[in-house]
Amino acid sequence: MKNVYVAGVGMTNFGKSERLGRELALEAAISAIEDAGIEPKDIDATYVSSAFGIGENQVHVGPLINSALGIPDRPSLTIESACSGSSAAFHEAYVALSSGFYNIALVVGYEKLTMNSTPENTRLFAMASDFWYEGLNGVTFPGLYALMATAHMNKYGTSEEMLGSIAIKNHRNGFYNPKAHFRKIIDMDTYLKSPVVAYPLKLYDSCPFSDGAAAIILINEDAKIKKSELVKVLASVRSGSMAALQDRNDYTGIPGAKIASEKAYKYSKTSPEMISFAEVHDCFTIAEVMAMEDIGFFKKGDGGKASLEGITQFDGKKPVNPSGGLKAKGHPVSATGIAQIVEIYDQMLFRVDKNRQVSNPEIGLTHNVGATGGSVTINIFRRLK
Repeated sequence: MKNVYVAGVGMTNFGKSERLGRELALEAAISAIEDAGIEPKDIDATYVSSAFGIGENQVHVGPLINSALGIPDRPSLTIESACSGSSAAFHEAYVALSSGFYNIALVVGYEKLTMNSTPENTRLFAMASDFWYEGLNGVTFPGLYALMATAHMNKYGTSEEMLGSIAIKNHRNGFYNPKAHFRKIIDMDTYLKSPVVAYPLKLYDSCPFSDGAAAIILINEDAKIKKSELVKVLASVRSGSMAALQDRNDYTGIPGAKIASEKAYKYSKTSPEMISFAEVHDCFTIAEVMAMEDIGFFKKGDGGKASLEGITQFDGKKPVNPSGGLKAKGHPVSATGIAQIVEIYDQMLFRVDKNRQVSNPEIGLTHNVGATGGSVTINIFRRLK
């Protein structure tokens, strides 16, 4: 297999936008192309992801992006994998480049959601669950993750304050991220007094509906580009879990995340102890707790305690979500997986605000989940000396 590298990244502001999703995707794509120091004509193939393009009456987006870039003849693949769509697209690009089939690829994830009402977006999101047995019966994603949170609390003693420490940390990091949806510092009192969304999850446990796009240029060792600021991809692994929560034996973790991370450590010849920092899928605060445990950062039941003790702060022993995570950076569904990689790249090149810059970003991990874990992607990266 050929070595594969991230050579450039681009990302729009996350939040509410008046522009079309495809316009956001194009902005991110152009930024990534410029950052990599290449021309659109250098790209061999594009991989585009949008989970809810249907909300804008637009699917089959890849050819639109290529046409706008002036490369309509390049092959494109438009991928949907719920909230893990762009990391699935990244994985497919990685496979193609590591095999030598292509040398340079553009990967873009985007979403446009804020033009819809909350009930309409709730309906769209339910389509990513087992709709006929969950969504149709009134179990929303806050409800599903509330079940997971309750199970975790009952089994391991995870407390509201532990969940609150995650919300506070990620809001603090997001405050120093100029592209974050929420740039607002909160305290524990604000968190505890926030309205309940689905017990025990409250307003500040929950990520927002966001608009936005993120893109990267991925290359292999045969690509003829001059840029020296590269981040090596050590592993990209996808896995899955039982799609419907009611079919699982245990609600306190996501089986696919554990499977994918163990394989990723094996392929990359790393271990949880070697990971310098991580961007994990914190659609709700309990999701960050489970993620940290599933990927082996902490033993089962200790994820919340670790956050409360400050271990996962940007300057702690195991930084998690220095970007602000989905909680504060925002969650434009299919943009999230690539946005995590953008953060890995910028951290490794020391291009972020000093108030959230990880001190020694040698090896980074991204953890991206679709729905309640039916789809999972784990990626591991190394900074080049």
